[in-house]
Amino acid sequence: MPDLAISATGLTKTFGGVPAVRGIDLAVPAGSIYGILGPNGAGKTTTLRMLLGIIDPDGGERRILGSADPLAVAPLVGYLPEERGLYPGMTGREAIAFMGALRGLSLAEGRRRAVALLADHGLPADRPIRTLSKGMAQLVQLLGTMVHEPRLIVLDEPFSGLDAINQQRLEGLIRAQAAGGATILFSTHVIAHAERLCERIAIIAGGEVRFEGEIATARARLPSRVRLSTKVADGAWHAALPADAVLRDGVWQFQLPQGGIEPLLAALIDAKAGIETLAIEPPSLHEAFVAIVGAEPDPVAEALS
Repeated sequence: MPDLAISATGLTKTFGGVPAVRGIDLAVPAGSIYGILGPNGAGKTTTLRMLLGIIDPDGGERRILGSADPLAVAPLVGYLPEERGLYPGMTGREAIAFMGALRGLSLAEGRRRAVALLADHGLPADRPIRTLSKGMAQLVQLLGTMVHEPRLIVLDEPFSGLDAINQQRLEGLIRAQAAGGATILFSTHVIAHAERLCERIAIIAGGEVRFEGEIATARARLPSRVRLSTKVADGAWHAALPADAVLRDGVWQFQLPQGGIEPLLAALIDAKAGIETLAIEPPSLHEAFVAIVGAEPDPVAEALS
């Protein structure tokens, strides 16, 4: 494992006698884009707040940018909470400069950087926040999270409430920050964003880590799917189809057999079935998520991805 921007071992937290986080371990490589996935109420926000020192864990250990005290390295961290909030009377420039000042940036430098950031993203500098659309205001707050050029950026459900265009813009911002050397940690219950952005993820459900590692490893837990269509509808090759094969709209669909596709391919050729299409499709992260967690993620959120 490379150098870690975040490490956590055995984090626990209980509220009112109800366990919210049950012994979570995390290892976020420096310079990576890392996703924490889980359904609503899984413990994602509580975990992020413990990592950042906003609340203290009941048990376990955490290190942020090499420090056991998250507050000691707070100026090196940018944090976008799930609860959005900007002063509505402030302009975009002043809001970003104010957020930078909270992390040690001078107001003058914050204003200079804010003007450049807003211009780069096609946002007005001098309009009050109250006059901006919800998506524009969220992007202003995100830019304020990054204005002090943090080494670690933590985003809690950053895509929530954004339309498809602004989601795409946010993905671009995240990639750009990572390309500049920052570590990005974000939580989400929209699986598609993690699949596009991350190499490593943690899947949390019921306050526990159900999976931690590379996306490819999570997807490899399930077999690939095969889609097959032939010119000849009937033939001896049918006997080579696996037991789970079903015919839908003229296309056979089934899981890739453990022995591979070669026996079926040989039967198709011998029977002169006339292969029209034969596609082997790996499982999606969404399918792996459902298999690991045992429940569907939010269907509304998935529809917006």
